[in-house]
Amino acid sequence: MPCQRPDACRNEGNRYQMSADSADDRLDLKAFIEANLPLASAPSIPNVRLHMATPQSGLYRLAMADDSDLVPPYWAYPWAGGAVLARYLFDHPEMISGKRVLDLGTGSGLVAIVAMKCGARHVLAVDIDAKAIAAAQLNAAANDVVIETRLGDIIEDAPPAADMILAGDVFYDETLAERILPFLQRCRSAGLDVLIGDPGRAPLPTDFLLQVADYPVPDFGGGNGSANSAVFRLK
Repeated sequence: MPCQRPDACRNEGNRYQMSADSADDRLDLKAFIEANLPLASAPSIPNVRLHMATPQSGLYRLAMADDSDLVPPYWAYPWAGGAVLARYLFDHPEMISGKRVLDLGTGSGLVAIVAMKCGARHVLAVDIDAKAIAAAQLNAAANDVVIETRLGDIIEDAPPAADMILAGDVFYDETLAERILPFLQRCRSAGLDVLIGDPGRAPLPTDFLLQVADYPVPDFGGGNGSANSAVFRLK
């Protein structure tokens, strides 16, 4: 999921690409997250706890630890797109029970965790940020679920072996949106169901989407206030 606001993050998606080889060797990511980002209840999501940043977390130390790190720490904060998807899954567990799921841009792992809690057969959580992957693994363990994680950019790849793609807050940047939409459309054409959570950010491709639900959820990018955000199905 997407400490900067989305409208400040106008960087090309390719600039954010990382590989497993570029993961930070000079800092134990999991130890840092456990020590500096306390577990707390996820806002508006029942029975889920996440490692979330506080003013005392010192996230600048993560940024300074790896001078190749260009990715804002989206994983450390609650974002509306993930929260609204999580609420929707809890209300409709039959949508995901027994299915193979890919959580695209997993961030904190919230959506992947809720998918497993709602009965998914398998969840693959993907992100381009090694720190997000570390956080998602810790958060999954804290919520007693098992998810598979993958570090990398997959949106030029063929559709994955899955039944459903969940994508929360992936349309926060216009350039990135132009890359992600064709990938999701290829997945939809291959028979995968695609659900998107978003608070109505400008790059959201509404012409291609059907709204299926909305919820008032907090959004870090909106100043932490609650506003209606929606779940969409890719047509």
